Formats: sequence, structure tokens, C-alpha cells
Amino acid sequence: MKNLLYANEAPGALPPSWYAASVAPFPEQPPLEGEVRADVCVIGGGFTGLSTALHLAERGARVVLLEAHRAGWGASGRNGGQIGVGQRVGPETIARLSDEGLAREAFVIGRDAALYTREMVSRHGIDCALKPGVMYVNHRARFDADTRKHVEHLARTYDHDAVYLTPQEVSARLAARGVSGGMLEPSGGHLHPLAFARGLGRAALAAGATIHEMSEATAIEGTTVRTARGAVKADQVIVACNGYLGDLLPEAAAKVMPINNFVLATEPLGERRARALIRDDVAVADTRFVVNYYRLSEDHRMLFGGGESYGWIFPKDLKGFVRKRMLDVFPQLEDAKITHAWGGTLAITPTRLPVWRELRPGVFNASGYSGSGVALATLAGAVLSEALAGDRRRLEVMAKLPVPNFPGRGALRQPILVAAMFLARMRDAL
Repeated sequence: MKNLLYANEAPGALPPSWYAASVAPFPEQPPLEGEVRADVCVIGGGFTGLSTALHLAERGARVVLLEAHRAGWGASGRNGGQIGVGQRVGPETIARLSDEGLAREAFVIGRDAALYTREMVSRHGIDCALKPGVMYVNHRARFDADTRKHVEHLARTYDHDAVYLTPQEVSARLAARGVSGGMLEPSGGHLHPLAFARGLGRAALAAGATIHEMSEATAIEGTTVRTARGAVKADQVIVACNGYLGDLLPEAAAKVMPINNFVLATEPLGERRARALIRDDVAVADTRFVVNYYRLSEDHRMLFGGGESYGWIFPKDLKGFVRKRMLDVFPQLEDAKITHAWGGTLAITPTRLPVWRELRPGVFNASGYSGSGVALATLAGAVLSEALAGDRRRLEVMAKLPVPNFPGRGALRQPILVAAMFLARMRDAL
């Protein structure tokens, strides 16, 4: 399998994103040299890995984190910055796939994840432009009735405070084309993801964790993790690579599929024009299978994400690729200059539910966030640290979520995914 870690950027180079251009630098951490001992080796310097290293170090564990590039380099430092509430799919779907009890427990964990992410920002004083609120809007009016039922179910079953929005209420809050009714999640929010990732990294270092950048894990042998220039002999291993997992842990790779997604940033629009687009400064995502997601930056840019690709290499004209989707939603931005555009790789699963479990003795995996990783990946650090300390209750709930393997093996997997995604895009269009 080709290594996605190096398919689109040079080693250690962050993508040309507005995030990278607008955040304080993270202190460079030395590559791993030689053999070291640790209680826990964490592989991956994104939200999951950094949060896990932080929580374990706070518990007194000797933690060594290995990152192939720089802390926050992957999807954690490139994404839309949206703090979703719950799991990637609703509890009604989980109940159909499994049972009501698991649906309830998983929803509570997902709801806690959003609140916990905001708590982590406050607890560690992370400057990441945190703002409240996420609005989900339907791209077809026929979905409105189901959204209303969903909000009523959340209120009745979970005493949850989501708010149903009529088409008129959506249009009063959002000057977007091609949307109908929707739902507001007040307990969700949005933030500068690279600033948040680096804040978690600084907190992990302060708590005593060791981070080695430019140190790609090349093999896991028992609970020893090898790199090109060293090894970490650990008692336990946490694999937190998501879309950049590659062949490192085949048991997890069978359940996740890497896909590429893209984001652009406009020039600053000014507060008045920006708020005319998104009145309440909340994050927004729609119901398309290939989701459009967007929000305003702290300096009043439109940050718009959308479009996917399934090969190894990003499209050459990223600005044009995403701009077309943005103008389908906001034609009034025709004159807005695009200052940055970038891509990243995330991981989806067949059911869009994450893979959190112990896959080998002493080797744990957390991945497959399917586009909802800001909150869930942050909470994963707390859940994994609990499990390694002996309290596996929340990990066991997440491990029960039904996540089958993707069909196909080897060279057949990618064509099968591309065909499935093509059909899904056709469903969006029709």
C-alpha cells in the first residue's frame, strides 16, 4: 500500500492552510534515536494521540508519543473545526444496527465528548477561538419531518436540548442556497483545530509526556514499536493514526478506509458581510452524503469544506475544486478572493461508527471517526487512559458498536470504495 503520509506533502511540512498561517508555532520535538522504555507508546500526534498522552501523563504514566511529521500535522490540524454532538450517526440508526441500550450509552458518550472538548479548552487555557453552536441543515425538504422526529426523540429519550428549525428559521439564520429545515445543537461548537491540537500537545509536554516528531512507526512487534532509527519498548500501545494508518495495524485497517477532503478560506469578509451569511456565527453542515461544512473564522473569513477524492494524490487546483461547491451554496461570494486551500485524509468506516477497542493483547486502536473526530477523538484520550488504568466501562461500550470490515482485499478495496462513493454522490444529485 502506498504511504499516504508522504503522498501530498514533504516530510514535516504542514499544508498551506489558513490554520498553519494563523497559529503560534509548536516547539520542535526531537526524532526518536535508539531504544527507550515507556509504560505506554502512543502512535500518532493528532487529537486522539495528544489527548491520550496528556491524560496518561496526568495519571503518572511514562508516555512516549511518536509522530511521523509534526504534532497536529494530519486531519486534526486540517479539518473543519466542528465540535459535533453524539456519534456520527444518530441513536436511531445505532438501535437498528444493534439495540436500544447500546444506542443510549453511545449517544451519552458522544454528547459528553462535545462538552468535554469545551472543558479541555478551558481547563488547559487553549487559545483556539472556541465558539458555541452547530447547525445541521437539510439539503432536501423531504428530510425535514425526520429531523423534527429526531429532535423530539432526543428530547423525550435523552432530555437533550437540540432545537428543530423550520425552513423559515433556517433561512433567517443562514443565507445559503439549497437548504430547507434543520437542527441546532447549542452544546456543539467550533474552533481552530490546529491551535487546539497544539494546545493539547503543550499540555501533554507540561504533564510529562515525551513527544518525538519526524518519527514514523514502521512496525508493532508485541508491544514494541519500531521506527527507522529507534524503538519504544512499552507495556501497552495506543494506535491513533486514523486515515494515515496504512499497513501498521491490519486488524484496524480492514475496518477503515482513507478518503481525502478539502477546505478553503476566503479573504476576510468583514463582520457585517460574514454575519449576513451565518447570522449567529455557528458551524454548519448539511445532509449530503458528501457533506458541505462551513463556518466563519475569528477574522471573518468563510472556511468552507467539501468535495472528496479517493485516490492518493490531491487535485491540482484545490481552490477551484472547493470554490465551485462553495458558490453552489453561497453564490454571493463570487467576488471573494480565495487565500488558502488545502486537503487532508480522514478515515471512514462502513457504519460511520468509530473503532475503539483492544485489537491485540496490550495494543489498542482508536480511529474511524468518519468526519466527526474533533470531539470524539478528544474524549478518546480520556476513555483510553481510563481503560489502561483498569476502568473499561466506556471503552467496552464503544467496542460494541457494529463496525464490520470493508469488503474486498488488497487491490480490490479501492475500486469497491470508489464505486460506492460514486453511487452516493449520484444519490446527492438526485
